[in-house]
Amino acid sequence: MEAVLGAAVALLDEAGPPALTFRALAARLGTGVGTIYWYVSNKEELLDRATDHAIGGALAAVEERPESDDPIADLRAMAVVLFDAIIDRPWLAAYFMRNTNMQGNSLRLYEKLGRQTLRLDLSPRQRFHAVSAITGVVVGTAADLGRELPQELADGDVDRDAFLGRFAEQWRSLDSAEFPFVQQIAEEFAGHDDRDQFLAALELTLSGLRLQAGAE
Repeated sequence: MEAVLGAAVALLDEAGPPALTFRALAARLGTGVGTIYWYVSNKEELLDRATDHAIGGALAAVEERPESDDPIADLRAMAVVLFDAIIDRPWLAAYFMRNTNMQGNSLRLYEKLGRQTLRLDLSPRQRFHAVSAITGVVVGTAADLGRELPQELADGDVDRDAFLGRFAEQWRSLDSAEFPFVQQIAEEFAGHDDRDQFLAALELTLSGLRLQAGAE
């Protein structure tokens, strides 16, 4: 199973879910398609198990990190580990926590996040909402950043700064009475860093959690 999942993850890393077929996987492993069916029954199960296999690295990194005196800081660190894992493998976003019957690593990582909320003065519902919000920010932002690039960016016909600058210039020319916000943030958009934007969104979420829990 380890060899099957390792090869499946490699195919997903190279070309995403469309590249993961039983025929391609069998060819990568040097075996017949029928052999794959000894391990998984269909592609959906293969995707779930391959996702969980890949998440194992993020879980190991979280487990190796010593716990601090601040559960909010620990949540931040764990969230960044998960974010980096999905940025490295954008295909993970669609399948993370999709089927926890098969995704033991994903469920354990979710539990690790949740245990930090047990250190805060929150109700069970607040804990559930807190971890849902954190994973939503992490997975949602990473998925957005991992979307297929516009063709001109993918082909290298234009670089990222020029691409963003084009939209920023358009925003600057809008009617300021109709689009005051868009005009004001045009400069920020033109030069923004995606990771900084994620960290800011995460910080807003964690600050709200800290206020809710009355944590200093």
